[in-house]
Amino acid sequence: MRATVRHVADGTYLVHGTNTNWVILTEGDAVTLIDTGYPGDREGLLASLAEVGSAPEAVTAVLITHAHSDHLGSAEYLSTAYGTPVHTHKAEVPHARRDFLHQVTVGQVLRNGWRPGVLPWAAHALRSGGTADVAVTSPEPFPESGPGPLDLPGRPVPVHTPGHTAGHCAFHFPDTGVVVSGDALVSGHPTSRVRGPQMLTDMFHRERATAVASLDVLAELDGELLLPGHGPLHEGSVRDAARLARERAQ
Repeated sequence: MRATVRHVADGTYLVHGTNTNWVILTEGDAVTLIDTGYPGDREGLLASLAEVGSAPEAVTAVLITHAHSDHLGSAEYLSTAYGTPVHTHKAEVPHARRDFLHQVTVGQVLRNGWRPGVLPWAAHALRSGGTADVAVTSPEPFPESGPGPLDLPGRPVPVHTPGHTAGHCAFHFPDTGVVVSGDALVSGHPTSRVRGPQMLTDMFHRERATAVASLDVLAELDGELLLPGHGPLHEGSVRDAARLARERAQ
């Protein structure tokens, strides 16, 4: 499956896979990868690394916003094939191991099948490996870095934004004004007729009220480029985008 690569800031690339996004951060010859798409996005993932002049061997670490299958899809592959460490928030580590699975169920999808776009999205998710076993054998919490950035290419700053899952994290890049928001704040989705900043449909969230509260956390971040887990790049105040999504969630 093809992926579209967009250079959005110095050393920062937003990649659109099939209904989901990932981010490539480059620093010299080294790379940090944020999320990995569906299992079916693997060919596109590897092609996107090549397009920015890199390779899977150069990936210093994979950072996971949250452990849903459409973001975790090739993390274990990279770990097994290349020895790449996979990091996520400490609360998300057991989820990435699949000690449990907090993800939309078939029953929830069927109950929401009357909504526009839900059944076509579900069919695509199945074709892309959305129900495959993508457990990561040895996920690790983010390396200890205090309140500042991680010592990884791109210098991402993790921001805990729970609700979609317990350990969901966004990433802030104060120097470039970039916020990678994962699924805490998106700009579009096949199951939504809304365009622009928004929350995902309720069935996708583990704890909706907590997810809504996390929009206030994102609203505290200075940034002018929002790189969401789903939908296109959003240019403009991240603070205003988070506030608009909160208004729409009421």
